[in-house]
Formats: sequence, structure tokens, C-alpha cells
Amino acid sequence: MKAAARDERSLDAPKGNEQEKRGRKASKEVRQLQLIEATIDSLAKRGYSETTMADVADGAGLSRGIVNFHFESKEKLLIATLQHMYDEYSTHWRNALQKAGDDPARQLQALVAADFDRSICNKRKLAAWCAFWGEAKSRPTYQALSSARDAVYQNIFIDLCSTLKQSGFYAFEPQVMALALNAMLEGLWLRMMMGTEDTTRETALKAANEFLSVAFPKHFPRTAADERGTT
Repeated sequence: MKAAARDERSLDAPKGNEQEKRGRKASKEVRQLQLIEATIDSLAKRGYSETTMADVADGAGLSRGIVNFHFESKEKLLIATLQHMYDEYSTHWRNALQKAGDDPARQLQALVAADFDRSICNKRKLAAWCAFWGEAKSRPTYQALSSARDAVYQNIFIDLCSTLKQSGFYAFEPQVMALALNAMLEGLWLRMMMGTEDTTRETALKAANEFLSVAFPKHFPRTAADERGTT
């Protein structure tokens, strides 16, 4: 009996150690996410240059030593925050694209609508994005991270515009149309971040749908555009 019990304990021991390791890993991930969310809050409230490690620690309700332990420097914390925001945004639009099915027009409409979903498009996150955009020109690391992600996103728009051009016999150049569409979406984000009174998520989405109706009239009739609501 005792031998059996010892054997049973020996079998349980690795499982316990494995659970403990998983717990430590989860705790680390949760703690880093806390700090990243606090960084987004500080960027939205104070801007890039005024955000400090102390602000992030206070915002997360953690000690400053914990921040230094996980990220070592403000620059590493900000890079991790930008990476997190890009990952979140990428997952969001990829999910929207997948749910749209195989129809290119529905896919394009889904990508446009995804930009104005409340989980992505809110004053807090828009302000954080703008804080990073303001620094990107002078920081090669930010440029490299942004360029790689933006290129994938832009190419999807180009492919969809090209497909719709062929089926609708439109005269535009797909690359130019994709650039115009993305510039419009970024401009609407900027107007919302600045608090322009006539630009809300609802009015911005309506404007974006109107753009689709003008650019792709055979795929997005105005009557259909009027019926499309907000997310």
C-alpha cells in the first residue's frame, strides 16, 4: 500500500510542477497585459513624451520595480504596447474578413466596417495610435513594425479593388483606389480623435459606406448603403 502510495505521489509530482509552471507563465502574461493597458491609458491621457514608467506603474496599480522587471525600459514597454495594438487590430480585421465569406464586395465592406467597431475605434485607442504615429518618423523600430503590418493590410485592399474592378468594369487603378480608401479611413480616425463634432463612429461609417457607393456603384448601390448600419 505504501509503495503504491509512493508511486502515486511520484506520478502526481510532475503534474504539480507543470501546473505551477503554467501558473507562473499565465501570471507573467497577465501582468504584462496590465502594464500594456496602463501604457495605452497613459498615452491617451498624457501623450508620448509625458508618459513615464512611474505613470504606467501607478496606472496599473503595481510597483515601479515590477514594470522594470518585465520591460526594463520605457522604450521596450512602448514597443511591446505597439506590438500588442497591432496584433489586436490584425486579429480584429482578419476575423471580420473571414466572417464575410468569399464574396469580394462583402469582404471589402466588412473591412471598412471593422475599422469603426467600438472595441477598436474608441477615443482611448485612437489617441494611443496617434501618439505612436507622431513618433514613427524618427524611430526606425516603429517604422519597421508598422511597415510590415501595413503592407499586408494594404495588399488585401489592392487585391479586393482589383477583383471588383474586373467584375464591375471600373476604370480606376486598384493601387490608387486602395490608397484612397485607406487614406479616407485613417482620416476619419483622425477626425474622431480630434473630437470633431460632426464625426462619430456612426457618421464615420456612413461616410465610408458612401465612399464605397461612389467608387463601386455596381457593387454598393446607394439604397444598400443607406440600409447598412453601424457595428
